[in-house]
Amino acid sequence: MLVTGAGGFIGAEMVRVLAAGGAGRIVLLDISEQPLFRIHAELTAEGYGDRCVPVLGSASNAGLLGWLFEEYRPELVLHAAALKHVPLMERNPLAALETNALGAWRQAHAAQKHGASAMILVSTDKAVAPHSIMGAAKRVAELTLLAQADTGGMRCAAVRLVNVIGSPCSVGPLFEEQIASGGPVTLTHPGAKRYFMTLADVAVLLAEAMDSDAAEGVLVPDPGEALCIVDLAERMMKAAGRTVPMEFTGLRPGDKLDESLMRENERDGGPATVGLRRVDSPVPRNLEARMCELESAIAARDPVKVQRIVFDLVPDYQPSALLRESLAEMARP
Repeated sequence: MLVTGAGGFIGAEMVRVLAAGGAGRIVLLDISEQPLFRIHAELTAEGYGDRCVPVLGSASNAGLLGWLFEEYRPELVLHAAALKHVPLMERNPLAALETNALGAWRQAHAAQKHGASAMILVSTDKAVAPHSIMGAAKRVAELTLLAQADTGGMRCAAVRLVNVIGSPCSVGPLFEEQIASGGPVTLTHPGAKRYFMTLADVAVLLAEAMDSDAAEGVLVPDPGEALCIVDLAERMMKAAGRTVPMEFTGLRPGDKLDESLMRENERDGGPATVGLRRVDSPVPRNLEARMCELESAIAARDPVKVQRIVFDLVPDYQPSALLRESLAEMARP
């Protein structure tokens, strides 16, 4: 098995699950040295070190991917590597597209070429009618897997996850720190709502997607009711036994007031596994040619062409003013 982003919050948990479940060999790919070192050291201490191979490098590096698939021939790929911080990606749109979109596209090609049986992409509800370049790039990643699945020979699935409680850069750890320091707790908007899941729930869903032959295409969980962020802050204050002030800062660039798991032109395709439902999602024509154009435009740092291609692939994308400013800045001589 190959797990990209193996040192990350979700990737590391899945590596633990796979190792404990008896995976023959797990290739751990991560671009960040310290997280990769930590998860490999942890697995070694647990007695799994001989079955885990740490590889330091980018999951969007085509040359590295070609060597890695040729060398290890993974049967199953869990692609969890991604750039996820929404406001930061609004200032770095080409990095978001290079990692989140082109990375998934190159992974899928390498996996298909070298005979992998399945590739599972960790996607996000932010890919639905995205307001952020992170979400738009994840939607493009979904499309690349759907297109790859149409060629046959490899099972492809994109699992749209929601906010995972406790993940780095998420509101939970931030609120915890702010409450402990006496506040204020900073919230974007009094009406903002988000879906939340635990890391344990996510691990179960991804394990289902990896194990089930019926898990194909875009898959969504049932995360329950969306939670108002104000209610989350109040619950955390109550659990901590202290009340601190709340301060509303306004929606950040790329933020949405609330999230959804399906777009308007998608249909419920019925249950795929115990915890996941399939979504019938349309794929644009000539996607392969457009991805080649996107790759060339990013390499040339051509913001006008990049913007046109992304809008073409994700027509319900609503870019922020900051994103437009970032692309305009790149276009200036």
